Amino acid sequence: MSNRLIRVNELMQREISAFLHQRYSSEAVAITITGVQITGDLREAKIYYSVLGDEADATRAGKWLRGKRSEIRETVAKNVIIRHVPLLTFVHDNHAPRTLRIEELLGEIDKTEKKP
Repeated sequence: MSNRLIRVNELMQREISAFLHQRYSSEAVAITITGVQITGDLREAKIYYSVLGDEADATRAGKWLRGKRSEIRETVAKNVIIRHVPLLTFVHDNHAPRTLRIEELLGEIDKTEKKP
């Protein structure tokens, strides 16, 4: 992936996250934009999000984000200067629970190794 695509991904992630938490602070309090993956032609972007809560909360958040898609896209068009404003697709990033579990397991291993 080119440096330009990496910078565009990071910029879009910051802009979308800031917009959601400024405009919809009460609705988006449990939603975290974990990453953006834009195609090489800048026409489509996958927006990865995680949600505090269970799978039902994640489903509700996904519906809510899809409902706000055009407004989010307009904000991206205003704040990110690129030739084409990509079509946004929201994807639930369910790696967070696994990541926490791995960290717990690594912490347990570390504790057992330190015991004499």
